[in-house]
Amino acid sequence: MTNQTDKTPGSYKEAISEIEEILLKMEANQCDIDSLAAYTARALELLKFCKERLFKTDKEVEKCLQALNDTLSE
Repeated sequence: MTNQTDKTPGSYKEAISEIEEILLKMEANQCDIDSLAAYTARALELLKFCKERLFKTDKEVEKCLQALNDTLSE
C-alpha cells in the first residue's frame, strides 16, 4: 500500500476516488493479507472524512435555505 495512511484528502472527490481504488484492489485480490488491515483502516478513515464533509455541507445548505426562506418571508 502506498504511504497515504497519514494523508488527509484534499477534497470529498479525492477521498471517494481513493476508496474506489482500495475497493478495486480488494475485489481483484490485489492486496495481500499483510496489507489488508492497512487498506481497511485507510478506507474507514476516508469514509469518516466523507461523512463529516457531507454533514458539514448539509448544515451549510440548510442555513442557506433558511436564509432564503427568511428573506422571502419579509
